[in-house]
Amino acid sequence: KTFKQPKPLLVVAAKDSIITDTVKPIVVKTKKKKKIYLTFDDGPNKGTQNVLNIMQEEQVPVTFFVVGEHVYASNAQQQTWDSLVTAKDVEICSHSYTHAWHNSFNKFYQHPDSMVKDFKRTQDSLQLNNNVVRTPGRNAWRIDSLHYTDLKASKIAIDSLQNAGFTVLGWDLEWHYDPKTLAVKNTADELINSVDSVFNHNKTKNPDNLVLLAHDQVYNKTSDSLELHQFIKKLKIKDEYELSLVSAYPGISKTDTLRNKIIVTQ
Repeated sequence: KTFKQPKPLLVVAAKDSIITDTVKPIVVKTKKKKKIYLTFDDGPNKGTQNVLNIMQEEQVPVTFFVVGEHVYASNAQQQTWDSLVTAKDVEICSHSYTHAWHNSFNKFYQHPDSMVKDFKRTQDSLQLNNNVVRTPGRNAWRIDSLHYTDLKASKIAIDSLQNAGFTVLGWDLEWHYDPKTLAVKNTADELINSVDSVFNHNKTKNPDNLVLLAHDQVYNKTSDSLELHQFIKKLKIKDEYELSLVSAYPGISKTDTLRNKIIVTQ
């Protein structure tokens, strides 16, 4: 018998018969971190280099509010200043030239014009292309609509700073120290608890933003430097916080923090 070969089947796939599943992208929402601004006043002095070394080792941003005449007080302070200028992740702002005429706070703020000249002298002598300042002995804020003065008697003088083009940054939390021994009053753990508490009770001038004030001269001793180092380490572990330069503070524009050096960030 003769068998016929079956004809090959021709299979045609129509475009309309193709079914595709639409896969929706998975959106992972990241929790917004609260920002902390580490700021140190009164340098350059004996503790400034220790502070800078710790910040550089831990690779965290830091802002120094310097006193103009401290830069020229000694060769060591001049060298420390040079280290600040060339350091990475560092911003330098003014804390006046004479630190309120060497702590003559009441007189300093009774003469607005002279006070403004004192701050301008720092800008000129240190060649700071930077309008962010902190007032010695006063917790004052002048950032856009954020106006606060801890002592009303200083209000007119601090208003004059803003009118002269300065942005005034105060602080939300201070790391206190003994003025006689220059030793910190709080351990690293205690300060971490204070940071948590300030945020939890909405005690900052701007929600989710905390400016921490410390003073360079306190960290000349090994024991106090160790507390600072431990504080930074513990702060980095807490996932809800982000460390930033003051140029990132809400309301501070880029023109407020222009410098004569490029700020390199991680």
